[in-house]
Amino acid sequence: MQHRALGASGLTIAPLVLGGNVFGWTADRATSFAVLDAFVGAGGTMIDTADVYSAWVDRHKGGESETVIGEWLKQSGKRDDVLIATKVGMMPGGLQPETIERAVEGSLKRLGTDRIDLYFAHKDDAETPIDATLEAFSRLIDAGKVRSIGASNYSAMRLKAALDAAKASSLPHYTVLQPEYNLVSRTGFEGELQDLAVTQNIGVIPYYGLASGYLTGKYRSSDDFGKSVRGGGMAKLLEGKGGKVLAEMDAVAADTGATLAQIALAWLAAQDGVTAPIASATSVDQVTELMGYLSVDLSRDQIDRLTNAGI
Repeated sequence: MQHRALGASGLTIAPLVLGGNVFGWTADRATSFAVLDAFVGAGGTMIDTADVYSAWVDRHKGGESETVIGEWLKQSGKRDDVLIATKVGMMPGGLQPETIERAVEGSLKRLGTDRIDLYFAHKDDAETPIDATLEAFSRLIDAGKVRSIGASNYSAMRLKAALDAAKASSLPHYTVLQPEYNLVSRTGFEGELQDLAVTQNIGVIPYYGLASGYLTGKYRSSDDFGKSVRGGGMAKLLEGKGGKVLAEMDAVAADTGATLAQIALAWLAAQDGVTAPIASATSVDQVTELMGYLSVDLSRDQIDRLTNAGI
C-alpha cells in the first residue's frame, strides 16, 4: 500500500483514516477491538478520535472513544504501529491554554500513551487569542506530548489568521486540516479553504466522507431512517441534491463493480489537497469494504460526472 505524506506534518499515512467516533457508542468494546484489528491488519495506519466522543450520548461524558482505543492499544501492543489523532476544543473551555493543558493529560491517560501524533483544535475559538492557543500547543510539542497540530472546522479566513500568527511569532503552525467534506457537503471546503490548504501544503483528511452513511445508499427513502441512530438527519439530503448524487453513484457502480461507499471515498481521494478520507466502521466487513476503495480506479469522466451531480 502506497502511503502519502500528510502535508508538512512530518507524518506519512495510509490513504484511509479510521474514524473513532463510533467506538464506545454504536460499536461496543469487542466490536471496536475487531474493527481496529481488521483496519491495522489491512494496512491502516491512522486512527482519529476526540476527547468529546461520545459526550452526546445519554450518560456519556466524553472520552469513551479514547478509552476504548487505549484499551485496544494496551491489549494489541500496536502503539508503535499506528498514528493517533485526537482533538480538543469542543468541551467547555474551548481552546484556552489551561483547557488544552488539562485536556491533553486526560487524552494521554485514556489512550494509555505518552504522545499524541496529531492534535487538532477541534473547532475555532474566537474568544481565545490565536497566539495563546498556539503557545499552548507549542509547549506540548516541546514536552514531547504532541508531534504535530491540526485544525478542524476552521474557515479559510481564520485558518489563514492562525498561519500568519504562527509565522509572526515563530510558533508551530497547523499542518493538517480536517473539514467536513463529501459528495453532498462541499461548500464548506471547496474554494478558498481548499486553495489555502493546497498552497500552504496543509494535509487534508476530511470527516463525514460517507455523509453519516448516506453515501452508502443505505437511506433511499423515509422508510429507511430507522436503520440507524443517524437516520433522522437524512431527510434534508433526500430532499436536496442527494438523490441525484446517488443516481450517478449507482451508474458508476454499475460501470466499475465498486460499492457506493468505495466510490464516495475514491472521489474524495481524487480531490485536490486531500491526503486521505476518514471513515468509521462498526464491523469487520465494513472495514474490508472501506479499504477496498484503494482498488477503485475512477476515470476522469466518472469523477467529473460525480462532481457535477452534486452541484
